[in-house]
Amino acid sequence: MRILILIVSFILFSPTVVQGQIFKDIYKDFLKYGTVYGAGDISNSVEAAEPTYFLRTNPDGSLYSIPEVVDNTEVFPFDYRYGFGIRKLARFDYERKPKNFYDGTEEQLTFGAPTSAVTGLEYQFHFEKERWRGRDFTNYNFFLKHTGKHHIAKIQAREVGKINLNYNSAELRARLPIGKKFSISAGAIVRGHERAYGYNPVEIWLNETAIAYDGDGNIIIGQDGNPLEYPVNQWYGLGREYGYTDHFTEYTDVNTGVTTQDWIWKDADGNQVASSDLDFRERIMPGLMNRFNGEAWDLLDPWMEIAPIVGIDFYHYKRDFWLHAYANYILPYHKYIAGEEEFSYLNRNNWGKGGLILDNDLEQWSDYSFGASLGTKLGKNLGVFIEGEYSKMWDSKLYQTTFGLNYTFK
Repeated sequence: MRILILIVSFILFSPTVVQGQIFKDIYKDFLKYGTVYGAGDISNSVEAAEPTYFLRTNPDGSLYSIPEVVDNTEVFPFDYRYGFGIRKLARFDYERKPKNFYDGTEEQLTFGAPTSAVTGLEYQFHFEKERWRGRDFTNYNFFLKHTGKHHIAKIQAREVGKINLNYNSAELRARLPIGKKFSISAGAIVRGHERAYGYNPVEIWLNETAIAYDGDGNIIIGQDGNPLEYPVNQWYGLGREYGYTDHFTEYTDVNTGVTTQDWIWKDADGNQVASSDLDFRERIMPGLMNRFNGEAWDLLDPWMEIAPIVGIDFYHYKRDFWLHAYANYILPYHKYIAGEEEFSYLNRNNWGKGGLILDNDLEQWSDYSFGASLGTKLGKNLGVFIEGEYSKMWDSKLYQTTFGLNYTFK
């Protein structure tokens, strides 16, 4: 922050001639050919194919009076998206401006491909708000990249709310062009994330065990010859943790005289929420498990790790045939430089009964991405194309593809 203040002060209090040259250089190197935009859209949300109803007891009668039929169809408010930003991204020869204006939703291979259509600086700083199926999300993509003949430098921070992606990275690579169409690159990448990939607190809580002792304090040995272990936390204990209570109940069939036993569940206000243990586990427990995990994840600091990365690019373009393909591979030599390693992705398979298995080795992993755009014209009238991208990062897999054909009558 101090450095930024000094830079701004230097510009503001410099002689007019110096200020003019500074702003001229900023315009030439940063703003020239850039586009500032603001855009949005509004549309209908998804609608139910058929309405759903439930019965409500008539307040002026009893359970067996004519009930009220209540429309319980889920209705979502309209979807919307609005955003703004600034961009300066070069297009490859096969790419066309998708619309008459930019709105920030454009996807280009330059985001994922190691090299770009031109050398020099490219960027996009985009921020938006979105409502989808009644839920509000914040999305952004801050992207800065500089490509030279022998180097690639890139910084990116991206959040896509509705797929729970929150990701930032910085990478620096050496680049080796091989001819005019092919290049390879290698360097290092630093990545940060807030999501606790591979760490499931509720599963760990339910699998916690303790060794059983008899009344004399001796370890009880099981039939397999090992100390007998028992679960510390029963699944129904999670309900009690959040204020639910279970009550033993007997039901007798007046026709057969058969008596069944079970537990009904009530919330903190005394309202019955489940008629049996099975009912409670199937309908109420999923929400409690998500709540438990969310509270545990909120206690953890974000992670940051560094790893080596390599990449390849191939680009060929003719008016009747083009192929652009790329791949990135993050090698399995990850080193965490921020966040608790105990809860990191390196320990994703080291949690078992009793908690973290400390004697197990840290488990490395590989991440990768690849993409391609292929198009060809078959004669004067027919053209076919296919393009797509695939990325694997920790437990997240992101992909998209487009394909089709065009036939023009002449």
